[in-house]
Order: sequence, then C-alpha cells, then structure tokens
Amino acid sequence: MKPLERLWYGGSLLAVPLVPLSWLFRGVVALRRRAYQRGLLHSQRAGCPVIVVGNLTVGGSGKTPFVIWLAGQLLSAGYWPGIVSRGYGGRASSWPQQVRPDSDTKVVGDEAVLIARRTGCPMAVGPDRVEACRALQKFHQCDVIISDDGLQHYAMQRDLEIVIIDGARRFGNGHCLPAGPLREPPARLRSVDLVVLNGGFPRAGEALMLLEGNTLCNLAEPENCRPLSSLSGSRVHAVAGIGNPGRFFARLRETGLVVEEHPFPDHHRFSARDLEFGDNLPVVMTEKDAVKCRQFAGPDHWYLPVSARLEDGFAARLLQLLKRKTDG
Repeated sequence: MKPLERLWYGGSLLAVPLVPLSWLFRGVVALRRRAYQRGLLHSQRAGCPVIVVGNLTVGGSGKTPFVIWLAGQLLSAGYWPGIVSRGYGGRASSWPQQVRPDSDTKVVGDEAVLIARRTGCPMAVGPDRVEACRALQKFHQCDVIISDDGLQHYAMQRDLEIVIIDGARRFGNGHCLPAGPLREPPARLRSVDLVVLNGGFPRAGEALMLLEGNTLCNLAEPENCRPLSSLSGSRVHAVAGIGNPGRFFARLRETGLVVEEHPFPDHHRFSARDLEFGDNLPVVMTEKDAVKCRQFAGPDHWYLPVSARLEDGFAARLLQLLKRKTDG
C-alpha cells in the first residue's frame, strides 16, 4: 500500500494533524459551489444535455467502464452521444483536442484513447470542459454529451449527475483532502441524480455495477485471444498503472493466477524497460495500460478488457430520468 493509501484507507493516525487543513479545504469547496449556484461565478451550458459521470474521491473508481457502458446505452436508445474529458496524462501543446481511436496517448491521455476505441463516439478533451464541448459540437452532431469526470467542474452546467463509488474503498477515512481522499464531503451524494457502486454491497440508493472480463488479448496481435483461466496456476507479471491496482491484481488471483505485482502510478507513461523482468513469464496488464504499450509489445504480453454490467432496470431508469430532465 502506497503512503497516501495508508494515510487515507489504512487507518493511519498520521492523518490526524492534517484534519484542520481538511476542514479548510471542505469550507473552500462549499463556498465555491455556492458561488456558482448563486451566479457569483459564471457557469455555461454546453448547447445540448450534459451527463456528468464523476466521483467524490481522488483516484480511480470505475468511471471509464461506466462511461463506455453509458455511451452504448445512449446509442441503443437512439441518441448521438459525444464524450468530453480532462485528458489526464496528455501533454498537448494546445487545448481542446479531438480524440480518435488512433490518437497519441502522450497527447490526449490514455483513458481518452481507450474510450474512443471502445465506444466509437466522437470525443474531445481539455481542462476547460465547456470549451471541449464546443469543440466537439463544432465537428459533430451530438444531441447529448457525457463528461468523463468533471463533477467538481461547476463552470459547466449539467443536466444529470452520476457518482461512481469504489465498493472496496468507498470514502476511506471520510476526510477531505489532504487528510483523506475526498474532493467533496459524502453529503454531496444527496444532490446527485444517481449513485453507482463499483463492486461490493450496495446501500440504500446505490445501484450495483460489476466489471466483467474473462478473455485475454495479445498486445501485438489483438485478434489473438485466450481465456483468462488458461493461465490458472501459472505465475505472471501483473502490470497496472491505474487508480486502484489492487482491484486488478485481486481479479487475476481470483481466477487462479499466481501474481507478481507491478503497480505503477495512475496514467504512468510506460517504456519498454517497464515490462522487462528478466524472465519469460507472461505479462498481463489492464486495457488502459495496453493502449500505451502496444508499440513495444512482446509476444507474451496480454491485456484484460473489462465491461460494466449494471443491475436490471438501471438503464431504463437512467434514460427515463434523462428524458424527464431534458424535456423540462
């Protein structure tokens, strides 16, 4: 467990001296949100309905697979969705940037390329979500926009707010930054439209989401696939540069793989050296990491695509809520 994870999720007493700073952070967050609500700070509409998919905590919670699932549901319902995101990890010289399935992850970010590949939807990224929405609509006829993250980006008005919670870690020690992992207090959930729990045991008002994936794909030859269970009992190097690598490692162990863990920081910019371990064991990674490693992939490098599955009735409830909101 990394130092910050021990501080936020491991019950470390080192968080106690930071609690006054958390109160200050919480107060500033509340004042900022109230300023937008009262018009003291300016917010703008995107030109079409916006669905924000966000979280309350720092780090990964499962937003990306949910966004991919949501885009598929909207397409099936007859919408023409577009997607915007911050473009974390991207180092473009100017923003916003249009994202295509073959875009450079170093420019627009790894998650953006993954989402564009999996959904086929038009996508734009940039720190200013409103500008990203405008750039998207300049070239595409979108009638609804999904914002991947951006719950706290109050300069962008939204029609629907969906919060994703990590079912294993939830809110950690319950403190806001820097003593805890929260960007906003848990009370913020009272004002959102839908709450989705990524694994675990849902509480009242939470819809359960499960991530499913049982097939490995080869990085060098993506059409070359094999069951994850084919490596059961085998020792593998597991590579994960995501918000919660432990979830990925646990998934592999559940299938019987003997895992040598190699956690990297979220959005890590991989090099060939990162995947060299001095032996011939298979290397297994997440799909988000795979989009950055394909150019130096070896013959025994694999990734595990996952897809979100939501509880029965959730999609219909979401679409009905969207229609009610956008129809006034």
